[in-house]
Amino acid sequence: MNTTPENTTVPLRAAVAALPAYVPGARVAPGSGAWKLSSNENPYPPLESVREVIARAAAEVNRYPDMFATELVGAIAEHVGLAPANVVVGTGSVSVLGHVLQSVVEPGDEVVYAWRSFEAYPIYAAIAGATSVTVPVTADGRHDLAAMAAAVTPRTKAVLVCTPNNPTGPAVHSGELATFLAAVPREVLVVIDEAYLEFVRDADVPDAVALLREYPNIVVLRTFSKAYGLAGLRIGYALAPTALATGIRSASTPFGVSGIAQQAALASLAPAAQAELMERVDALVAERTRVAGALRDQGWRLPETQANFVWLGLGDVTTDRAKEAMEAGILVRPFAGDGMRVSIGEPEANDAFLKLAATWR
Repeated sequence: MNTTPENTTVPLRAAVAALPAYVPGARVAPGSGAWKLSSNENPYPPLESVREVIARAAAEVNRYPDMFATELVGAIAEHVGLAPANVVVGTGSVSVLGHVLQSVVEPGDEVVYAWRSFEAYPIYAAIAGATSVTVPVTADGRHDLAAMAAAVTPRTKAVLVCTPNNPTGPAVHSGELATFLAAVPREVLVVIDEAYLEFVRDADVPDAVALLREYPNIVVLRTFSKAYGLAGLRIGYALAPTALATGIRSASTPFGVSGIAQQAALASLAPAAQAELMERVDALVAERTRVAGALRDQGWRLPETQANFVWLGLGDVTTDRAKEAMEAGILVRPFAGDGMRVSIGEPEANDAFLKLAATWR
């Protein structure tokens, strides 16, 4: 008879034992017909040109990939206007964040970030041995950058700025970020997490790459998961000063990014693919505008989302409402006690959610 080993005589690190669980978006059961609006995924399938590249790359999975993703790093560098030495790729921007913190944080250091923000932040801060210092977002879901600057102490090693903010949606503005950067000591790393950059239509947002050229203590995170529709291949990247990028690269998992992921991302950066992908992003932004407008017409007060999701501040009834949504065949992402994040999906999925949301008013 098979048995399951459960107990161990080897204690976990205290920081690991105390980690909050990362809660992924609920998955659609095969054949259920449910709409998945829980994971901020791009509802469009990969481009045909990218699928063809994936199929060809699959024939070589018996070989290790290029450990440094040389060709892709060069293409990203050209795309953003930096040198290849300033680019580090990894298995999604969240994994790259972990390598960033491992590169600079010592046990006992502090990491400052807004809350509620991306739920991986407390996990990776703790794994790096840091103490999390959280600063509440404002009533309209924005980063309070003045309060975050005030939270910086001599023990602070990094500050994480998620823009647009996941899960509330607003992006930080140029003036407030400039004031913030001027107030933060140069030895404190500022991570600008731009996972949803391509969905931003607010004209008053900073140029993170330009800031990276100006400030020696900035790292920018971006991903191919959202706008590029490659979430299942897990590939993202950091843009950093050369010396920081070298350290991040050293902390990264060897051969971490698969050859398939590298080739798919490279194909997605081709000019024709870029144009087609941005047409899809424009369509999702139009759907975002439609959904947000319809919700406001129903009487909802929403943060100004610049991402591919909307946020409903439901408070104590969040879990109940998420259960009702699941029963109606709509999977959303609840954050118990705070609110519900709803991804922008297919128009039919968005219509189904709007119909349900109207019954909650």
